[in-house]
Amino acid sequence: MLIIDILSFSCPLLLCAMGALYSDYAGILAIFLEGLVSFSAFLMFYFTVTTGSALLGCLLTAFSALFCVLIFAIIIEKLRANPFIGATAINLLFASLPSLFSVLAFNNRGVLTSQNFIFPVFQTKVLTIVITLIVLSLAFLFLSKTKAGLYIRITGTDSDVLTAKGVNYVLCRISSWAAAAFFAGLSGALLAMRVSSFVPGISSGRGWMALAAVYLGKKNPLRISLSVLIFCAADFFATQIQNYLPALPTSVVLALPYLVILLVVGLGKK
Repeated sequence: MLIIDILSFSCPLLLCAMGALYSDYAGILAIFLEGLVSFSAFLMFYFTVTTGSALLGCLLTAFSALFCVLIFAIIIEKLRANPFIGATAINLLFASLPSLFSVLAFNNRGVLTSQNFIFPVFQTKVLTIVITLIVLSLAFLFLSKTKAGLYIRITGTDSDVLTAKGVNYVLCRISSWAAAAFFAGLSGALLAMRVSSFVPGISSGRGWMALAAVYLGKKNPLRISLSVLIFCAADFFATQIQNYLPALPTSVVLALPYLVILLVVGLGKK
């Protein structure tokens, strides 16, 4: 049961980290992940409540996230804008949209709940793990076993090689952002399912942690996954510690996972 709890807790961040890895390979880091995860959680709630289907809601959320970022990516490439600044602007936009759409759709800026958006706890945890394992396995196989995956992996470092082979590296960059958006969309959808509601700020830094995990894992999918699992395990146990030691200051509990990551980074450099 403990393993299932930690794994299910880690799944949204694992998906985000895979998206960050795709974008990092292409040389245009997906700074927008944090905001998009929150917006995707809202979309999951909205689509599920309006359609009555969690599966349809999840699919609509993931592809809506992909489509939105795809449009921005094309515009940024066409205008030859700075992708870092563009991604930052996209992140700020996505972070603000849930508050606006919550008022427009539900006349509520706070936590959104509905009888049509309640999921059984254990089954949701297992389903989250299964979906994440399938998606990550397919994403890893695509990167390592296909030509398109190879092109994405060398776009950020050897775009001249792709140009010499007649491959449009700009298309690879755009595709990497679209993939990152898809993973962020799934991440937000699973987060909303886990708590059976939409909570403002639900991403809780997962987008930024995903970017840090890519750096910590040195672009190695297994190392990245291990980094995510270590952080999420520390975060999970910190929450449990607070339950048993209520007198412990909340600031200390919140800092524990990040202290663990700093320790791991320090040991890794040695």
